[in-house]
Amino acid sequence: MADSSKKMSLMGLTTLVTVNMMGSGIIMLPTSMAQLGAVSLLSWVVTAIGSMAIAYCFSQCGIFCPRSGGLSAYTEEAHAKSGFFLCSYLYFLSLAIANVAVAISAVGYMTSFVPWLGSGAIALFTGTVGLLWLTTVANFGGPGITGKIGAITVWGVIIPVAGLSIIGWFWFKPDVLIAAWNPNNLPISEAISKAIPLTLWAFLGMESAAQASDAVENPKHTVPLACLLGTLGAAVVYVLSTTVIQGIIPNAELANSSAPFALVYAHMFNPIVGNIIMALAVMACVGSLLGWQFTLAQTAKMTADQGMFPKLFSKVSALNAPIVGMLVCGVLQTLMALSTISPNASAQFAKLVSLAAVTNLIPYVTAATGLLVMMYKAKVSAGVYTRNTMLLLIAVAYSLYALYACGRDAVFGGALVLAFGYLLYGSLAKRFIDEPSTARPTSAGNP
Repeated sequence: MADSSKKMSLMGLTTLVTVNMMGSGIIMLPTSMAQLGAVSLLSWVVTAIGSMAIAYCFSQCGIFCPRSGGLSAYTEEAHAKSGFFLCSYLYFLSLAIANVAVAISAVGYMTSFVPWLGSGAIALFTGTVGLLWLTTVANFGGPGITGKIGAITVWGVIIPVAGLSIIGWFWFKPDVLIAAWNPNNLPISEAISKAIPLTLWAFLGMESAAQASDAVENPKHTVPLACLLGTLGAAVVYVLSTTVIQGIIPNAELANSSAPFALVYAHMFNPIVGNIIMALAVMACVGSLLGWQFTLAQTAKMTADQGMFPKLFSKVSALNAPIVGMLVCGVLQTLMALSTISPNASAQFAKLVSLAAVTNLIPYVTAATGLLVMMYKAKVSAGVYTRNTMLLLIAVAYSLYALYACGRDAVFGGALVLAFGYLLYGSLAKRFIDEPSTARPTSAGNP
């Protein structure tokens, strides 16, 4: 029996969940949200409720389905082998798209140190692709060093963002927030819908919360509670930081910033502090991107090991790094950066965020609905079944609303890649069909 003193407590797991979610996803959001106005802050409430419901469903899935595969394994419970493939395929694409968005965030913050990067579409593209390949090659050393770097660099975002949530109120001016409330005179419902992809972006990654169930005390109680508390903790920091920044920096200035958190710290203190925050943000983005590049390659490897992706993704080096898969992923991300090329970092970021959200939401729905089958197999009590089903319906309702809010272009792009995924699986499906019986069929009337 494992020593419980060596296992993670509720507080430890809650902190881990919060830190995992608060990577580099937040650092460009104030600029994107300022283009809609402070009214977009209301979307945090909707997304926080939906995200907590999704996180809870995944925590329950992790308890009832402990085998490897994550979202794909949960999906297979209800949607068979094709569901496993399509979930892995879409999740793989969403990670690739998200990596490009994170790289754009980093380049946006680097423009103050290297002004040329902000001089146009070609410069932004060059910086983004350069960073994508730098973090790809840096992962050739294997997972050990990647994890250590990421555990340190993530605090480059968390400290400034969480710090702003606390100290920023000393510089907060209600009249600045009021003036920024709804500059485009949008209906409130429309403003919330337009901001949903942005706020959802900050919560992507909550699916990792259920992966630590083997290392915590009393996982059946600790994991669901930590998922909810961790998601709520991240939501509080997100809401406070994006609200306070809207009450310090005039909306027009914030909407055109390529480094919003550096801008607000420079405003609160001086340009030197702003540059320090900018350097921390770049460090955090590079560290986050390093980890997500490895996660992307590992997702492809896991799917290839199941016989659903080309075998080249399964090949690993002596240091346990899937180098060939990483190179393929690097080429794919380069093409994505090229297809969304823009002279404006914020515009390109917003476009990628919407597409990443769509390709992530579909696996969220397929994985969460697997919980219905898992509960049936586990013969859970009527009370547990009712409670989990109610939260599942909230999670799916939010996911469907978020898909709608991502907009026609993003949903259209998601539908295309989903349809292409069915073609890919059709070419693989014969591998997973039982061998036909060799018995000779009998004709009608001739037993």
